[in-house]
Amino acid sequence: MVSEHASPLGVLGGVDAGGQNVHVAELATEMGRQGMDVVVHTRRDDPFLPPRARLAPGVMVDHVDAGPAHHVPKDRLLPHMDDFAAALHRRWSHRRPHVVHAHFWMSGRAALAAARPLGIPVVQTFHALGVVKRRHQGTRDTSPPERVDEERAIIAGADRLVATCTDEVFELVRLGADRNRVRVLPCGVDHDLFRPDGPSDAPPAARHRLVAVGRLVERKGLGTIVAALAELPDAELVVAGGPHRSELGEDEEARRLGVLAHRYEVADRVDLRGRVERADVPCLLRSADVVVCVPWYEPFGMVAVEAMACGVPVVASGVGGLVDTVVDGVTGVHVPPRDPVRLARALRGLLDDSSLRASLGTAGVRRARENYSWSTVARATLDTYREVVVPREAGDAGRVLQP
Repeated sequence: MVSEHASPLGVLGGVDAGGQNVHVAELATEMGRQGMDVVVHTRRDDPFLPPRARLAPGVMVDHVDAGPAHHVPKDRLLPHMDDFAAALHRRWSHRRPHVVHAHFWMSGRAALAAARPLGIPVVQTFHALGVVKRRHQGTRDTSPPERVDEERAIIAGADRLVATCTDEVFELVRLGADRNRVRVLPCGVDHDLFRPDGPSDAPPAARHRLVAVGRLVERKGLGTIVAALAELPDAELVVAGGPHRSELGEDEEARRLGVLAHRYEVADRVDLRGRVERADVPCLLRSADVVVCVPWYEPFGMVAVEAMACGVPVVASGVGGLVDTVVDGVTGVHVPPRDPVRLARALRGLLDDSSLRASLGTAGVRRARENYSWSTVARATLDTYREVVVPREAGDAGRVLQP
């Protein structure tokens, strides 16, 4: 696997660390559990990291030297991808993998450059598409101008394309993808960690609690939730994500949310927690009356599935992967993005009806367990690999790619 900016060992909550880190870590770990030999190649962003680190049984993380050995925002990493690709080519020339699975567009660019000369098949998961980001963010999109053209080249060159939701399939086809080479494989959820039973970070008895979890970036729609809170005087909002709580004063989005909270006179009911350790997230989710996920766009929406697995109803934007995961009226409620009036109305309906919340929560647990386990996602991903692997010798691919 190649994940140039999102290390499976990364600390979650920063601007460039979120769902992709979790996806790569969980998918690789489950593949190792199923008997695969997995190496995840990621860019070295710390000079003190070892060359290799063990993530899980059968899974190693390879720190690749490409660019400075410190954090570089992902939108500034493109100039270092030729060095990244050259390092991958050297590694794979020495020990050739059966298949390469690239995560994100820059990983795809490097993986194809390194793998193609060696005849190694490449599977690509974008996690987000530049054309979608540009559509929703306009001039605020900080992606390199080459991104969309690079993605088109990856779409043409990859052996298989993995979409994390059905909406992404249509975007890929619009960009030139052959529909027969696209597979829809969602993200999963750790059902040992995210479950309805367990401790809960109980809210004040006099208030309902809304919880939002994710990176502190404007497109996640946290400002919409703050605005809606003005119409919900009996509710508080807890936001987990971003830097450590002590450093929130230096975070641009945290400051913007603080200004909004004062403007809407809800500052006393908005709690920016900052970074919350992943092991503590289920406790926070279980404390919520409703989990709110209202981004402008969303390739999958991992937090929504994690909330469902904890038995908590979700109010979600009717966009991207959230259309697939949250079933409107069954496990949660869909609302338009960037519409605080509609959001407040949907939340009011749920906060006033505890029986409905319980029903949606129960259905969410069932749906998460039936459709979003990592073991199921890993098996489906391995099936995709088997479609493109060419055995190097009789029986080789079958032996290596069979759990």
